[in-house]
Amino acid sequence: MKRRGLLVLVIALLLAAAIVKVMQRGDDGYGAAEGLIQEIALRSSGEKLLASEEQLYEGDLLLVNGEYPIHPESEAPDVVELSGRPELTGGAVLLDHDIRLSRGVALKFAVMAEAAAQEGVNRFMISSGYRDRAEQSRLYKEKGADYALPAGYSEHNMGLALDIGSTRGRMADAEEGKWLEQNAARYGFVLRYPADKTDVTGISFEPWHFRYVGLPHSLIMKRSNLALEEYVELLRDKKAVSTTVDGRSYEIRYYDSGEIPQLRVPEGREYALSGDNKGGLILTLYP
Repeated sequence: MKRRGLLVLVIALLLAAAIVKVMQRGDDGYGAAEGLIQEIALRSSGEKLLASEEQLYEGDLLLVNGEYPIHPESEAPDVVELSGRPELTGGAVLLDHDIRLSRGVALKFAVMAEAAAQEGVNRFMISSGYRDRAEQSRLYKEKGADYALPAGYSEHNMGLALDIGSTRGRMADAEEGKWLEQNAARYGFVLRYPADKTDVTGISFEPWHFRYVGLPHSLIMKRSNLALEEYVELLRDKKAVSTTVDGRSYEIRYYDSGEIPQLRVPEGREYALSGDNKGGLILTLYP
């Protein structure tokens, strides 16, 4: 009983400290109103989760860039051809019939495209999706380092990224580009290479390149103006954050490789695991 009482006291003190920090921080870019990020000081006790080495390099939040290449297990296992499958394209046209993408990501794109169509924005074109290493290597040789990344260093090698264009014209000017910039995060997608993050991503502005990271991560990144590189570092630094989306609470916890044996999932909670491609593991707890 004494141990239980001491534990309750420690929990209360940690929660009080977290609340004070949030109040002191105010609205400084980590989120606003509906999406306020709060630091969580506690690990919930519950089901122990055994994470494998492979899971460090799987999932929707893997950071892939010129410094962190993909691992063989990082490629989405459900890559399919999009041609002839209208349920995966949401009315978007395909630049060619060989375009492939993770089926799960394609389904989410279709939902997003159909939502845009309801607002009169319906001229989307998918110009690129998944590329295997051989295809990426050919592209790199043809285009050079200014326009492509070496094989294994491109998000297209995972199946979670796609290039979205418009049949109206340049994506930076078209209604489709403007709609996605404002709304893609609501569907789990982020503009991966924004104009104001070239010093962070190392990639020039690409208004067509969208990456699926899933909810609530996409909304946190959007509201806080974070590139994926910055978001992963935020999670590594804070260890645990929470956010509210449409009145539903999400929790996100980060585990360094040495902390993974401590990973616990509260009973009755749905969750997702993703590596960050830097040796850490991200646990997302859903409402």
